Amino acid sequence: MQDISKLKTINVGIVGHIDHGKTTLLQRLSGKWADTHSEELKRGITIKLGYADAIVKDEDGKLTVNPESKGKPVRYITFVDAPGHEMLMATMLSGAAIMDAAILVVAANEGIKPQTQEHLVALKSKKIKKIIIVQNKIDLVSKERALENYKTIKEFVKGTIAENATIIPVSAIQGVNIDKILKELIEIKITEPEKSESPLFLVARSFDINKPGTPLEKLHGGILGGALKQGTLKIGDTIEIKPGYSYKKNNQYHYQTMKSKIISMQKGEYQITKALPGGSLAIETELDPSLTKADALSGGVASTENILPEITENIKIKYTLFDKVLGTGKHETIQNIKPNEMLMLSLNTSITVGQVTKTYEKKVDLSLKIPVVPLKGESIGIARNLNGHWRLIGFGSIE
Repeated sequence: MQDISKLKTINVGIVGHIDHGKTTLLQRLSGKWADTHSEELKRGITIKLGYADAIVKDEDGKLTVNPESKGKPVRYITFVDAPGHEMLMATMLSGAAIMDAAILVVAANEGIKPQTQEHLVALKSKKIKKIIIVQNKIDLVSKERALENYKTIKEFVKGTIAENATIIPVSAIQGVNIDKILKELIEIKITEPEKSESPLFLVARSFDINKPGTPLEKLHGGILGGALKQGTLKIGDTIEIKPGYSYKKNNQYHYQTMKSKIISMQKGEYQITKALPGGSLAIETELDPSLTKADALSGGVASTENILPEITENIKIKYTLFDKVLGTGKHETIQNIKPNEMLMLSLNTSITVGQVTKTYEKKVDLSLKIPVVPLKGESIGIARNLNGHWRLIGFGSIE
């Protein structure tokens, strides 16, 4: 088994409009299908966050993700496949919280779509600045149409975080120019983690991996999947997970912080003993797997003991609104935030809904339905319900 502990690791999101070829591209870049959820296979769209990982190897100057290759490993990449469907914007925002960089996919035969625009502002709201644009499906258009589409993309990104992003023409289905994307991915600079920082692990998924009928002595503890954003974690550490376990009492939801020891850790299929930031991470805990099954703890935050702030249902955020609503195709102007309105907030990998209790100049107080771990300075995506859909209207941070 390959030792990946010395390889630089990066989490790369694949975002863009539904049906623009994200999942096929991911399969080319990693050799794996991320859509393994049965409902997804039936409907042909990505519903939950999909994950796939790959080791990029240099084989005499040619980059490959072929596991059989004897080339020199140069980078370990975890790909996060985010839903493109407008109804799944909240899931996409949760995924953006664990991305270091993103590939924005635009189909050459369809061009810029409302969700392409919405995904770009979602990346902005989560402060992701490293973006590669893939102009996919070039096998379906003429050279003239491809060039026209390229100019449209250039115009579209002008003045945005992706203004200087590399645009790579690709045919994912035919495997054309996949090596060019890999080249861009291995050149992305990664911020070296501060050794002294307290660990901060964002929980994006949680699982029970035991098959029915597993004997007691062979049972695995609950699994947390997500990304370590800072600090280090190692086997044997005791971690606290907040908001933690939720239960209903007297018609009210209560939250119980959970503590557990780390039993084992994995990046993809590779076992590790110590985790540093970068890439996705799976942590096996001593928790009863019934507490982690079906993503019960997704949206949580974990750290070593006595590090995380207390959870809260009342927060103050300062915010910046976008000029227009994207995703509807109508480019409506965004109205100011009003007292008593309900907003959806995406904070780390958690999604909550809050009622505005007070408004100030560019600041607002909110009372939340689901409590959050108030980490100072974390970027928050802010969405408003417009005609039955949550639409991103801006971003902010906790005061």
